[in-house]
Amino acid sequence: MTERTDLAPEDQKIVTLARSARARNGVPEGAAVRDETGRTYVAGTVSLASLQLSALRTAVAMAVASGAESLEAAAVVSGEDALCAEDLAAVRDLGGVGTPVFLAGADGVLRLRAETA
Repeated sequence: MTERTDLAPEDQKIVTLARSARARNGVPEGAAVRDETGRTYVAGTVSLASLQLSALRTAVAMAVASGAESLEAAAVVSGEDALCAEDLAAVRDLGGVGTPVFLAGADGVLRLRAETA
């Protein structure tokens, strides 16, 4: 695994967790979010005939369903080069404006750091 020394340890942790979810489940994306208490929620892409969710929206939903009141940060590991507006909106809805979202490739290398607006 490629470790990123320019990320804070807790941010590197959620990138690593997102990467492992993607690899373990063989899905297009893995995601992890960290709530206001430091708990993490990890998810992969959901692709059912009746339900389609990105990994990040699934992780946010898991946090909400578990009682999280806010998010500190989020990470996505994907083959994509950009974050979609719906994913950023889900993070903003729970984390508020300015919540950092990290996008990394399958190799764990950070491609993008965004903040919700």
